[in-house]
Amino acid sequence: MSALTIVLICVGAFVGAALGLIGWGWVSTRRIAAEAERMVPPLGKFIEINGSRIHYYEVGEGRPLLMIHGLGGHYHQFRQPLMDAIGPGYRMIALDREGSGHSTRAPGQTGRLPEQAALIKAFIDKLELDRPMLVGHSLGGAVALQTAVDYPQSIAGLALLSPLTQMMDALKPEFRRLYLPSPLFRRFLSHTFAVPLTVRNADKVMRFVFGPNTPPDDFATEGGGMLSLRPGHFYATSSDLVAIPLDLAQLQARYGSLKMPVGVLYGTGDQVLDYRVHGERMLSQVPNLDLELLDQVGHMPQYADTNRVAAFIRRIAERAFAVDRKTAVG
Repeated sequence: MSALTIVLICVGAFVGAALGLIGWGWVSTRRIAAEAERMVPPLGKFIEINGSRIHYYEVGEGRPLLMIHGLGGHYHQFRQPLMDAIGPGYRMIALDREGSGHSTRAPGQTGRLPEQAALIKAFIDKLELDRPMLVGHSLGGAVALQTAVDYPQSIAGLALLSPLTQMMDALKPEFRRLYLPSPLFRRFLSHTFAVPLTVRNADKVMRFVFGPNTPPDDFATEGGGMLSLRPGHFYATSSDLVAIPLDLAQLQARYGSLKMPVGVLYGTGDQVLDYRVHGERMLSQVPNLDLELLDQVGHMPQYADTNRVAAFIRRIAERAFAVDRKTAVG
């Protein structure tokens, strides 16, 4: 047997193994995603905005609170138990950002912060919301801030939970597998290996996101956790992460223009974002900032200390809507 023949056999075996592995990933992804869709169906309504199909959930009556989830999140992270804890007096609306949860992202959209803010503004206009207060969690905090500086006349105030507010020098190791600058490679991984690997690393990710606290036992279903086990959701999450540094520094420079009431709540045990960087630093950047810190609470305070978070949101809402009333009277 010649050396060339041996090489060709080896190459053929390698290609066959690679194709088999890719096929396994594709089939596994389809199976896991189908189960996730079955276990966590949409509970809200859908609306078309500029080519994106946006899913949202709402309860209550009164002045509007529009809730924007973070990276890789979904509306469930506000639905239960936070909405019940906030109680009556408000029309509470939680949407799935483009590509996340049950929403889709229009072709050509990249996830950049100004794009996301424009969609929030269009959503407000479409639902005819009267100057809502935005409640943003994590990356949703950055989206809320971008919306407020771009469209201040449409927003009454901001209540931000564990928000991303500052440019970071380096990406944490837990985020590196999501940082995929190539859209083509991002698409390939989304439909092959990303979802099975997410299942494999689920416990580690949950400890990172929730720690030092523990997630609720029903987070996978009632908390919507299984929604992350779909290729479109992974692709949108990676796109959002890649887009963050393109606009965050410019957004930071505009915080001083915020005239509306702004509150920030952070857990001092947050392992995802440092409260001293993304929370305390805002005191020198935003006029009259209301900062509340929760001891030994992680990145998901709405689960770890639901009543304190609900009281914080009500407090900022009272300020925001009181200023709104004074402005209207004036």
